[in-house]
Amino acid sequence: MADSPTWPEGYRCAVVLTVDYNDIHGILTQAPEVAGRDKTLSVWRYGTQRGVARLLGLFKELGVCSSWFVPGIVAEENPALIQAIQDDGHEIACAGYRHQDYDALDLVAQIDDVAKGCETLGRLTGKRPVGFRIPAGNGAPGFIGALKDQGIRWSSSWRGDDLPFAHPTAPAVIEVPQHYELEDEPYFAFNLSPAVPPAQSRIASYSHTLGNLQMDFAGFHRFGLCYVLRLHPEIIATPGRIGVLRELIEGIQQHDDVWIATGAEVAQWWADSAAPAAEDHPASVYERHYRDYVS
Repeated sequence: MADSPTWPEGYRCAVVLTVDYNDIHGILTQAPEVAGRDKTLSVWRYGTQRGVARLLGLFKELGVCSSWFVPGIVAEENPALIQAIQDDGHEIACAGYRHQDYDALDLVAQIDDVAKGCETLGRLTGKRPVGFRIPAGNGAPGFIGALKDQGIRWSSSWRGDDLPFAHPTAPAVIEVPQHYELEDEPYFAFNLSPAVPPAQSRIASYSHTLGNLQMDFAGFHRFGLCYVLRLHPEIIATPGRIGVLRELIEGIQQHDDVWIATGAEVAQWWADSAAPAAEDHPASVYERHYRDYVS
């Protein structure tokens, strides 16, 4: 059990519902050879065609907030859906501009992509985003500081913890970490050609997946942690799978000591209330080794 409440107003744990809305640009990063293959691309267009509206409908019905990570190019191509997300009171955060693999970019190109994505979202929504999720790959040394300079105040790109933490080299940027087992993609993503996943076989049992997510929530709740769910409209928002999400959220809402908040709200609370990352925290160790490596 947690020694003392971490969260505001006596809440025992936090839950952040995050959505990666990438349309076809996610698969084009993963498998650029599918450009022009409309049948394949239609799998990833499903989010725009049906998934976004279905997710928004569920969130409105259940009265929950969420944070949406959107590449700038997706916002430009789908302004009405971005407006709908904003009108329903959800946070719109940045995922760069073109959903690129950051391992293929140097720091200057990474910063340019973040800046263009933030500028695009700010122009379309009237509010520059303060959250960021790296679309693919890793940030180069110095990337977290560059996020701060772009006005980013929280990120959800790293793993390695069950609670938020301030980045040691840029404490103004709060990381709200993820876990693979709290994502829909490892369970359900599937396409025949090109093979996604590369080794094939996956579409997991809906009931087993729900059981896994519920057991993880039970653990996060018991220990007073931050449960970050990562969703994709084209994956979780099919007619059957949306029921998995409904049952999961309804179960979470049965607990009156759970804070369901946006990433920005959680990050602001953590920035105002929590101690800096300890010297033995994975983020601190990582930053020290990176500094040694590049010096």
